[in-house]
Parts: sequence; C-alpha cells; structure tokens
Amino acid sequence: MLKELNTFIAVAREGTFAAAGDRIGLTQAAVSAQMQRLESELGFALFDRIGRTARLNKMGQQVLLQAQELLRLYANLGSSAQGQPASISVQLGSIASLQRSLLPDALARLHQQFPQCRTRIIPGVSLQLMNLVDAGELDMAALIRPPFALQSDLRWTALAHEPFRLLVPRATRGDDWAELLASQPFIRYDRASFGGRQVDRFLRSMHFTLKEVCEADELEAIVKLVSNGVGVALVPQTAAQRRWPAAVRAIDLGAHTFHRDVGLVHRAERHLSEPARVLIALLTELARRTLPQER
Repeated sequence: MLKELNTFIAVAREGTFAAAGDRIGLTQAAVSAQMQRLESELGFALFDRIGRTARLNKMGQQVLLQAQELLRLYANLGSSAQGQPASISVQLGSIASLQRSLLPDALARLHQQFPQCRTRIIPGVSLQLMNLVDAGELDMAALIRPPFALQSDLRWTALAHEPFRLLVPRATRGDDWAELLASQPFIRYDRASFGGRQVDRFLRSMHFTLKEVCEADELEAIVKLVSNGVGVALVPQTAAQRRWPAAVRAIDLGAHTFHRDVGLVHRAERHLSEPARVLIALLTELARRTLPQER
C-alpha cells in the first residue's frame, strides 16, 4: 500500500500518469495499475480522468492529505530517541542460481556499509521478477536476460555469460555431444523460462529429433535427474555449479556453444536509494572477479 500511496502523491503533483511515472521511475501502465489497486482497496474513485489528465476529485483531495501525513509518520518509524537514522529497505528478486553464488557475499558487504538497511530476497522465475520490477514492487532483480527489449525506463547490468554444456550420466559412453543428444533420452529445460527458450531455439536450429522424457525448470533438479540416469540435458554452467556431481559428465559443445546471459534489471540509478545503488556496484564487482564474462 505504501508504494501505491507514493505513486498517488506523484500523480497528484504531476497531473498525469505518464508524468508521474517519469518522476518516480515507473511506466505509465505500472502507475495506472497501482492507482486501480488503490481505488479498489479504498472503494471509491480518486480522480476525474479527462483525456490524459488525472485530476483529483473531492475524495482524492482528502486522501492526498491523509496519504502525505501517513507517509511522513512512516518515515519516522525507524528513528529512535537517540536520533538514529530510519532504516532503508532494499527489495531484491533473484533466480535460484544467483541466490547460491553472488548474493550472500554482496549482501554481507552491503550490511557492513549500511547497518540500518533491511534487505529482502524474493525468489522467482525471470519473467515474474522482471514484471515485479516494472510494477515498482522490487528495486531490482537478478535474472536471465529476456529475449526481448526491456521497457524504456528499465536498465540492464550484465553479471555473467554462462556457457551451456551437455550433461550426461557418468556411465554413458562417448564424447560426441550431437550423437549423444540424438540417441539418449532427453531432459528438457522448461520452455516457459528464458533459459529454456534458448535451449529450444538451439535445438530447432540444429534440427534434432529428440527422445524427450522430462521437462523441468529447476536446474538443480535437472542435474539430479541426469545423475540418476534418467537422460541427458543441456544446462548452463553457473557459478553455483562450478563442479559437477561425480555421477555426471559435462561435454563441451565446441563451436556450437551458446550462452545464458545473467544480470540485473533495475530502474535508472537516480530513482534508487543509495544502498540499492551500492548493491548493484557490489554485485557487478563480485561478478567481474568470479563469474564467466562475455568476451
């Protein structure tokens, strides 16, 4: 509700959803969605909409005063009698592989620099997390780069360029990845995910006929299925998976190697708090030193 109230105040000041979005770093669609949620929660309209203009009605004017006072009170909740500064919150979405690699070290350093900062990690798949950033529900998200252009007000910060490997059970003989892919049962990386779409495009470009036995989104589950001898799989070699389990072998695709780009989706830095900007810098520096980069 606090995000909606902040957005409501911006609309009241700017006069249009588009101008309010430019001010606070949201798309016009995200502003409109937040205002619809707020009006639905309150049970009455706040604006007289005339063309592109959103003018406060009588109820909207009353709510504006209450919203400003509520946010002022909320901003002081973290202050103590000793004059300690109010806490700052950073909301971060992340796919599973980055939660197990970069995030713990980056967050540890962030909390050393900003002891008053509270962070929250929201798990999810890339498309879901990107939509939450676009809606203003998250400050940023660590995810797989989407196969389409980002909204104009969103930014991409690259973290890693992860190569795909053919993963096979240790007992499976042979090193010809194409022959193994065509002859062995295949475990597919979920086509609904950004990484799974990359695998699908690769397979279609190579015109393989597969013996598909399973489809899964979680990489750890796919690796375990290969370890248990269910089949072979095309998976990215992530920072969290630098060493494969003893029960599998990873075969290089050679000249046909394709990659999964992982990074941060966030708003322009002028719309972010100082801790959020610092977290982006920390993640970027850690990735540069520890993760595979594009050459």
